[in-house]
Amino acid sequence: MSAVLAHRSPPVDLQTPAAAAAALRTFFNIAAAWDLSNAEQQRLLGCGRTAFFDWKAGRVKSALDGATLERLSHLFGIYGSLQILLPLPERANAWIKKANSAPLFGGRSALDRMLGGQVSDLFVVRQYLDAQRGGWA
Repeated sequence: MSAVLAHRSPPVDLQTPAAAAAALRTFFNIAAAWDLSNAEQQRLLGCGRTAFFDWKAGRVKSALDGATLERLSHLFGIYGSLQILLPLPERANAWIKKANSAPLFGGRSALDRMLGGQVSDLFVVRQYLDAQRGGWA
């Protein structure tokens, strides 16, 4: 075994309040870049009002549930794909609010689709962007 492999860090436990806090900080940074309202952020996270404002204030007392982790995974994937497809941050961040003629959006914005409230709404936007950048759909 090589020396590099022998000194690998142990796997990170994602089921901790610290991991949840880190993921939520990342989400709130993306939400700020996308200029999302509190209502839009709460809808994307799929959480209740109290949890949302606790999380936004940095009060994360437990690990995130599977549904929230799935939502965050899709949102992070959407953000990452946009950074690849549109390397200018202002263009990448503005894309989600622009009208889109792709059949998936029907002339509405990606954000409109993402705010549908279902995890599947996030998934299809992520899948669309992954396909646009030549990744796995």
